[in-house]
Amino acid sequence: MSLISTLSWPVLYLISEWVIRLLMLVVVPFRRSPEAAKGWLLFFFFLPWPALFLYVLIGRPNYPGWRRERFARMPQVLKAARSKIRDVTEHRPPDLPANLAQAAALIENLGQFPSLGGNGAELLSDYAGTIERIVADIDRARSHVHLLFYIFADDRSGRAVIEALLRAVNRGVACRVLIDALGSRAWAPRVIAALEAGGVAVRLVLPVNLLRRRSARADLRNHRKIAVIDGEVGYAGSQNIVNADFNPRVRNQELVVRVTGPIVLELQAVFVADWFLETEEALDATALFPELRSTGTIVAQVLPSGPDYPEAGVERLVEALVHGARRRVVITTPYFIPNEALLHALETAVLRGVDVHLVLSRPVDQILVSLAQKSYYAELLEAGVRIHLYRDKLLHAKHLTIDNRVSLIGSSNIDMRSFTLNSEVSLVLFDREFNAHLREEQERYFAASDTVDPETWRRRSLASKTVENIARMLSPLL
Repeated sequence: MSLISTLSWPVLYLISEWVIRLLMLVVVPFRRSPEAAKGWLLFFFFLPWPALFLYVLIGRPNYPGWRRERFARMPQVLKAARSKIRDVTEHRPPDLPANLAQAAALIENLGQFPSLGGNGAELLSDYAGTIERIVADIDRARSHVHLLFYIFADDRSGRAVIEALLRAVNRGVACRVLIDALGSRAWAPRVIAALEAGGVAVRLVLPVNLLRRRSARADLRNHRKIAVIDGEVGYAGSQNIVNADFNPRVRNQELVVRVTGPIVLELQAVFVADWFLETEEALDATALFPELRSTGTIVAQVLPSGPDYPEAGVERLVEALVHGARRRVVITTPYFIPNEALLHALETAVLRGVDVHLVLSRPVDQILVSLAQKSYYAELLEAGVRIHLYRDKLLHAKHLTIDNRVSLIGSSNIDMRSFTLNSEVSLVLFDREFNAHLREEQERYFAASDTVDPETWRRRSLASKTVENIARMLSPLL
C-alpha cells in the first residue's frame, strides 16, 4: 500500500498547505518590492489555497502575451507621432536649479516624451465648470475629438458631453472615445449605445469576460483622464465624466489642467497608443499631430505609466522630486499608501529642513484603504510631516508641488494600485507662475482642512491602532 493511500484527506490537505507556503517563499519575493512580498506571504500563511488561486489570477502586474505583443509594436505605431513631437521648435529643457535639473531627463527616460516649451495652462477647480469647458471645446472642434476616461456616465454630466460629441459628428468631426470597462461598468451599455447611434467610435478598454480568449484582468485598469480636441487643446487631471455626487456617500472635489501648445501632442500620443492597444488601428499621424504655435511660456512634459511601461512607474518620479526638494513639498491625493522608498524620502526631506505637507480627504469612499492610510500617520507626524484632512468633500484631486518650480497633476494616486497596476498619465509643468497658481489652490485646501495634531493622534484607542495596522499589512494587495 502506498504512503499516500495511508494518509487521511485532512493530513494531505495540511501537507499541501505547507507545500504552498514553502514554495511561495521562493516565488513571491522574486522581482517584487519587500512590502508587496510581505502582504502576499502573509496571505499565503493564513489562507494558502485561496491565496494561490488569487495569485494565479492577479499575482503579477503583467498583461497577457497578446497585449504585450501589441505594445511591442508601439514604437512603429508612434514613429510618425514622435517625429512630429521631436520637430517641435519649442523643444527645450526646463530652466531648473541643479537639485531638480535631472527631473526632465528622468521623465523622458521613463516615458519617452521630451520636455516641450511654448505652452499655456489653466487650472480648473469648478467641477461643473470643467464639464462646461470640455463641452465648449468640443463644440469648437473642426477635425477630431479624443476622449479617454476611467468613468464615463450617462448622467447629467455625461449626457452633456455625449450631446456635444453627437453635434460634432454631425459637423463632420471624427470623434473617438475610450472608457474603462470596469470603471464605467454601471453606465457603459447606455453610453456606448448613445455614442454609436450618433456615429462616435467608442471602445471599452480592457474588457473583463472570463469566457473570452482575450479577457483582461479585473485589477489592471486604465485609470487615465484625457481629452484632446483638434490636437490643439488638451485636458488632464483627476476628474471623470460623471456627476460630482455620483457616489451618494460623498461629493467629489477635483482639479484639472487645460493645456494648449505643443504639449497637447504628447497627450495625443498617449491616446493614439491606447487606441491601438484596444483596436489594433494605427491612427493617421498627419491629421492628428498638427504644427502647433507657441501659446505661452510654460515648459511641460507628459509621463504615461502602468503595466505596459514596466520601468515607468510614476513613483520613481515622485521619489526623485521629493529627494530633490529644498524648500517645500505639498502632495494632494485621496489615497495615500506609500512604498517604503517614498515614505523614507518624505521623512528625510523634513530632516533636511524641507516644509512637507500632505493633503488628504476626511470623507472617504474606500474604508479599507482609509484604514491602511491612517496607519502611516503616526510615523509621518513624528517625522514632522504636516497632515491636512480636507473637510466636507472627497478631495479626489491628485497633484504635487516641489519648491516653487515643479508641478505635477494627473490621474495617479499615491498608492500601490496607481504605482503598479493602473495605467495613469501625469502632466509635469516646469514654471514658476503656474506653480504659484497651484500653490494658491493648495492654500485653499489648507483653509478648508483640519490639521492632524500629533499628540491627539497618539492618544487614539488601541482598537483603532490595531485595525489600522492590520489593514496596513494588506496594503500591498489593495
